Amino acid sequence: MKPLRPLFIAALLAGLNTTPLRAAEHHHDDSAAVVKAKKAKPYPLDFCLVSDEKFEGSGMTPFEMVQDGQTLKFCCKNCVQDFKKEPKKFLTKLADEVKKQEAAKAKK
Repeated sequence: MKPLRPLFIAALLAGLNTTPLRAAEHHHDDSAAVVKAKKAKPYPLDFCLVSDEKFEGSGMTPFEMVQDGQTLKFCCKNCVQDFKKEPKKFLTKLADEVKKQEAAKAKK
């Protein structure tokens, strides 16, 4: 039994030695996602891009995602799925809504 003890200890130490590397790799992946999210443009609308539901005063917590460097917000998972089916359509809608907002601000 005594000859197995050093092998057991060596195996334990080897296992402990690789755990920080895995954690560091995983942390790096999370950091990349956080950096990407921080670089994304903020969502300019106060309503869901798909359903037009207002966020403010509704008590809902919007679902967020980043697409092509733009943060997007949705009222529910179904709207996220609808967006993913036709992203070009909704990104065009977003651009049109931003233009409307800018035109309204210019009039003031």
